[in-house]
Amino acid sequence: MRWQVGDVKITQVVELTTASLGPYLLPQATPEEMDRLPWIKPFVDDRQRLILSVHALVVESGGETLVVDTCIGNGKERTYPAWNRMQRSFLDDFAAAGFAVDRVDKVMCTHMHVDHVGWNTRLVDGRWEPTFENADYLFAEDEWSHWRVEEQEYGPVIEDSVQPIFDAGKAVLVAQDHRVNDEIWFEPTPGHTPGHVSVHIASRGEEAVITGDMIHHPCQIAHPQWSSVADVDPNLGAATRHEFVQRYADRPVLVIGTHFAAPTAGRIVRDGEAFRLDY
Repeated sequence: MRWQVGDVKITQVVELTTASLGPYLLPQATPEEMDRLPWIKPFVDDRQRLILSVHALVVESGGETLVVDTCIGNGKERTYPAWNRMQRSFLDDFAAAGFAVDRVDKVMCTHMHVDHVGWNTRLVDGRWEPTFENADYLFAEDEWSHWRVEEQEYGPVIEDSVQPIFDAGKAVLVAQDHRVNDEIWFEPTPGHTPGHVSVHIASRGEEAVITGDMIHHPCQIAHPQWSSVADVDPNLGAATRHEFVQRYADRPVLVIGTHFAAPTAGRIVRDGEAFRLDY
């Protein structure tokens, strides 16, 4: 899928979609609860299980090509069986979408979880090397401060997908409100992880926000109090979500979900005393 926000172009490159993670990730989102949200239909399967997408978003802005989040990656040792030593066609799909890995200028990771940093690196002659060899990789400094000492649940994520970026001299540590260029800046959205950021885009009077995992699934727009089991600080995550949903409700701001299945993006609108995604 592709979107235009003023002069900025955004292209989705999907690595995979799945309905198997929902019951674990958001146990509150039962089939019965999904039945109460008629607008949720594109984002659940025929058994009312949450559909989640793992994808990168390629942003073209100011003559630069930027990648937001880099999915799971190939050939990496992971404790989740479906992701262990995975082999997918992501790089071929990236090329088919019209992009070359050596022409990417910046990579922006909303946070350092397993499914957001995987294609930061690829295996070259037995070593994990930067996939986007000519790019700077932007990480929030608070995020790095946390994960450089904390162990990740799904395997040696930092060791194979983040540390090699530092070793190659490609990592740039920035503040959580870092301005990338005149059209793009980071928006602090902590809770899922301590240094989590969303990516705000504004051009020619139009706006969009790439959520990261501050919102995993559109049902959390209706129920911002539902925190993912993967949230480092569930209470802060819920508070951040509440504030985000209220701030952007009924505004002409395109919300692009980092894990939202197709149609992936929409606008937050009030729905009685709650909220929904208008897509």
